[in-house]
Amino acid sequence: MTAQHFSEEIEQQIDRLLKEMTIQEKLGQMNQLSADNMEVNYNLIRRGMAGSVLSITDPAVANKAQQIAMEESRMGIPIIIGRDVIHGFKTIFPIPLGQAASFDPDIVEEAARAAAVEASEVGIRWTFAPMVDITRDPRWGRVAESPGEDPFLASRMAVAMVKGFQGKDLSNPTSLAASAKHFAGYGAAEGGRDYNSTYIPERQMRNLYLKPFEAAVKEAGLATIMSAFHANDGIPATGDKHLLKSILREEWGFDGFVVSDWASVDEMVVHGYSQNRSQAANQAIEAGIDMEMVSGTFVEHGEKLVRQGSLSMEDLNNAVRNILRVKFRLGLFENPYVEEDRDSKFYHTEHLALAKKAAEESFVLLKNQEETLPLKNIKTLAVFGPLSDAPHEQLGTWVFDGEKDYTITPLDALKTMYGEEVEILHHPVLKFSRDKDTTSFVKMRKLAAAADAIVVFLGEESILSGEAHSLSNLRLQGAQTKMLKELAALNKPLVSVFLAGRPLEIEKEVELSDAVIYAWHPGTMGGPAIADVLFGKSGPSGKLPMTFPKNVGQIPIYYSHENTGRPATDNEMLIDEIPVEASQTSLGNRSFYLDSGHEPLFPFGYGLTYTTFEYGRIELLEDVLQRDGILKVGVTLKNTGKAMATEVVQLYTRDLYASVIRPVKELKDFKRITLGPGEQTVVHFELNIRSLAFWNRDMEEVVEPGEYELWLGGSSDTTEKVSFQVK
Repeated sequence: MTAQHFSEEIEQQIDRLLKEMTIQEKLGQMNQLSADNMEVNYNLIRRGMAGSVLSITDPAVANKAQQIAMEESRMGIPIIIGRDVIHGFKTIFPIPLGQAASFDPDIVEEAARAAAVEASEVGIRWTFAPMVDITRDPRWGRVAESPGEDPFLASRMAVAMVKGFQGKDLSNPTSLAASAKHFAGYGAAEGGRDYNSTYIPERQMRNLYLKPFEAAVKEAGLATIMSAFHANDGIPATGDKHLLKSILREEWGFDGFVVSDWASVDEMVVHGYSQNRSQAANQAIEAGIDMEMVSGTFVEHGEKLVRQGSLSMEDLNNAVRNILRVKFRLGLFENPYVEEDRDSKFYHTEHLALAKKAAEESFVLLKNQEETLPLKNIKTLAVFGPLSDAPHEQLGTWVFDGEKDYTITPLDALKTMYGEEVEILHHPVLKFSRDKDTTSFVKMRKLAAAADAIVVFLGEESILSGEAHSLSNLRLQGAQTKMLKELAALNKPLVSVFLAGRPLEIEKEVELSDAVIYAWHPGTMGGPAIADVLFGKSGPSGKLPMTFPKNVGQIPIYYSHENTGRPATDNEMLIDEIPVEASQTSLGNRSFYLDSGHEPLFPFGYGLTYTTFEYGRIELLEDVLQRDGILKVGVTLKNTGKAMATEVVQLYTRDLYASVIRPVKELKDFKRITLGPGEQTVVHFELNIRSLAFWNRDMEEVVEPGEYELWLGGSSDTTEKVSFQVK
């Protein structure tokens, strides 16, 4: 049976069901319940008043709910059981921002597949991931769930995660329907405060924030989408017909269903967009929301709205059709139940190995002065810091099902894996990341004095990032910086490992350290991954998915900014250089900060390895291309150091002159290349000229003819470039 015929068969079955359903049963399909009180839920399911239930994690409960839906409700329509499976179910992988740092879509897809296999064992068939909100403000706690600041990288991560969750066949019992969120623009929340308003013009929305959603729909066959909490330019995303119908349905051809975020329909009343819950229900359904998460306005007011003519049967039927279509594609009508007594695949050996590899690839080496890392000729190692042995904290945000008892911490791993070769001296010094008590500093100094090298684990607890966990101060909390200053004064090799859910303000800490690894919140196997990287059994290869600011005052700071008429030149006079009574125009009249300059602490795409790489001259096969052409370009990459390592080669372009100002650089492709000492290879890219398209002055997506520049290098601040023309 071909896919087309199967699709036709599904539509026929949907037509049959719609003809038999009452208005209230249709509204029931559009109603999602929370698993807080299953006895109440069972009755609602029996009456056909639930299309989905959130957060059932017991297979027996899942089967009972499905049995009631299939055998005791009038229509016999299965429910979808959903859960926030964000970066793992039991086996927890690095936070999504850390996964994005790997620049490795393959391992991201494998991680999502492992999560789907584990979650589906308890009856979960729908996850509210991936979160693909592009963000340029690390104050926003949800950057931990995001793929970072760049639309191309975000799109690659979105496609990989959707493919991993959904598998090759959505009807496979181990597949989860993915839900890309939050549609759309949520990552631009004003001031980095969660749920806050955004003011994104449509051109920027299309050129930047919609890109990963579009890729997930068109390239990965995304099953569902979640609307966002916030309002953009005064229109709540949950009531935005232009986004949900004109763009998502009509332009992109999306035929899955749209779910609201938690109570975001009801919250349109709080926004001041809807007068009451009835109007909120009407506005949301008309805008294109198919299923309402928990707030119940659809079942409460929907039938009355239809009877009085405010809500059309066409909108109602379309919503139900979209939901039923996904249920058929998931195979729930044929196979709604889950085996209750099978051998669990939780924490499977293969999943743990994959989690370790994903963590290793996510680590970003920010500094390695005088080859401090990997550690060598070390007999005694002092291990300090509140995150050195904090199994819960290293799992990160949005972990509901992972268990800290299965977490291997850095201390555990160092003792188990290297304890026979190296004596490990440990003290947490601070009980948690916000601890201000310095009474343990005396013991810390004593232990450090007996060690050949020091590794200190800094950062933030998992509760300090994630939803509703925004910060105005990104400096290390508690007495962590004081602790590091004390250790730096001992003049011993000092390695700082940061475990965090966001880019932190770490300029001082980087200066104090001989080597710095940014390990994010690395998940269940973070400890073994860190231990092997510290001792060189594996090497760091991650690159930053977000620009790191020198301080909060630089935010927002990102690599793909537009040029000003007076861009900075690196020759500007900074605040400590200004002569007394300097003339008003003597400082350069450029776009920069007197106290911070214009450069970040670390740029997007930055990351060191345990070797050095040399880039040769960029070679273009041809430098004049048609708008439907393929640009072929290559560069020789040589490992000029002493260790095997992986480099992420990044390709950037710039449209020099256009009908609207274009960014100074845009990532267009990347490749992970592994080379041994002295080894070299030519890294080839084929760039489709259509990928240079943008939404122009007339709001048309076009490739404009003109002059372009192209860079190939190891980060966004690479300078080696060539030029080409598009005719």
